[in-house]
Amino acid sequence: MPELFEFHQGNSPILISSPHDGTRIPSELISRFTDAGKSNSDCDWLVSKLYNFIKETNISYIKAGYSRYVVDLNRSPEGEQLYPGLMETGICPLNSFSGDSIYTKGNEPDESEIQARIESYWWPYHNHIRSELERIKNIHGHVILWDAHSISGEVPLLFDGRLPDLNFGTANGTSCHPSLIDELLKIAKDNSDYSIVLNERFKGGYITRHYGDPEKNINSIQLELNQSNYLKKSEPEEIDDEKAEKLSALLQLFIQFLNK
Repeated sequence: MPELFEFHQGNSPILISSPHDGTRIPSELISRFTDAGKSNSDCDWLVSKLYNFIKETNISYIKAGYSRYVVDLNRSPEGEQLYPGLMETGICPLNSFSGDSIYTKGNEPDESEIQARIESYWWPYHNHIRSELERIKNIHGHVILWDAHSISGEVPLLFDGRLPDLNFGTANGTSCHPSLIDELLKIAKDNSDYSIVLNERFKGGYITRHYGDPEKNINSIQLELNQSNYLKKSEPEEIDDEKAEKLSALLQLFIQFLNK
């Protein structure tokens, strides 16, 4: 099996996670997928490239290798909902954000297959997060987990209208100390013309909610980016270099602040 995830270890107080930027789909699943499933359309396309600047830093980084259609690393293995009453996909999604079936009829995974995928794909990623958070905290006495995401700016089944540009999530204030997120919001407002929201449609997924514990000096923040600010409109799976450079520069300011 190809690498489950890409990992770079640093010694700063920060761990950046990118759980939805994976594109690999095992051949045995491809044969069971519809065209919608094969397209991997709900990928956080190329969001990791916006964080390329960390390669020159001392920051730890983990990025998924496989598509969220194989297993969603930002969902609970116990099946708890993130947003009760709102549309969301599960740990092994059956439908895309557009409502299209991911599997051809009769080829959906059963419970035993779902559990096998959790064991093979989900746990290795999370065990690595857990051990890296512990290692970093032992060095610095505190740790910051930054969960890097992006999504199409218009997904009618998930939200109305156009999504704001920068969507910060701290699980309604439970995963991160207020002073940290307040400063990040200030940096965003002072250094960009992007629209900014906190804990609105996207409040943070399983990773943010599960690991964030400010009282134990573990602060966790999710940033969901509107993909229109860095991908080409005509070719939505390709970077728009000018837009991406602008957005990446702002992300660098966020990470520099957290890395003090």
